[in-house]
Amino acid sequence: MGAPAGAIVVVDYGMGNLRSVWQALVHVAADRQVIVSSDPAAVLAAERVVFPGQGAMPDCMRELQARGLREAVLEAARNKPFLGICIGQQMLFDHSEEGDVAGLGVIQGVVRRFPPSRMVDAAGKRLKVPHMGWNEVRQAKPHALWKGIADGARFYFVHSYFVDPLADDCVVGTTAYGLPFTSAVARDNIFAIQCHPEKSAVDGLALLANFVAWKP
Repeated sequence: MGAPAGAIVVVDYGMGNLRSVWQALVHVAADRQVIVSSDPAAVLAAERVVFPGQGAMPDCMRELQARGLREAVLEAARNKPFLGICIGQQMLFDHSEEGDVAGLGVIQGVVRRFPPSRMVDAAGKRLKVPHMGWNEVRQAKPHALWKGIADGARFYFVHSYFVDPLADDCVVGTTAYGLPFTSAVARDNIFAIQCHPEKSAVDGLALLANFVAWKP
């Protein structure tokens, strides 16, 4: 079926409620068509692609393959503005400790679980996993998607695993939770973030608006 010219396609591979992502994008891209689709042709035809997700990495990778979306997502990650959110960020990496499963291999590195030995705050209090709630994102380097967003702005997180890139040159955001971890990566036409911008109030909407306008 494909997608209309200029459409933003949110990839639906059956993992998570995508309505909040769709609603946030519609809010910031009123003049654009935003579609949630499980059709590989729509992903391939989109002007830009949003790749979100919730749940366990092995389930997400299995569903992506089962629905015939793997190659379409890889092609989109090669040649059009591409935003990965939460598991959609983690799936771009080579491998995950969650279920000892291979990812898409778009960005070199692994996805690691928060180590129990490091899960204490500055006062020595135990930190819970999953990491859930609002936390600061420190901007490791400038990027178009940070436009109008203050360094250290707070975003909403829900996760037990984090990405650990092989090379630092793709790291554009970091967050501290027991240990400092990479919370945002970018390379060429790809931007991917661990938090949920669609649930992160004004700054989250600003990031999504920046994505809609981004010309990598």
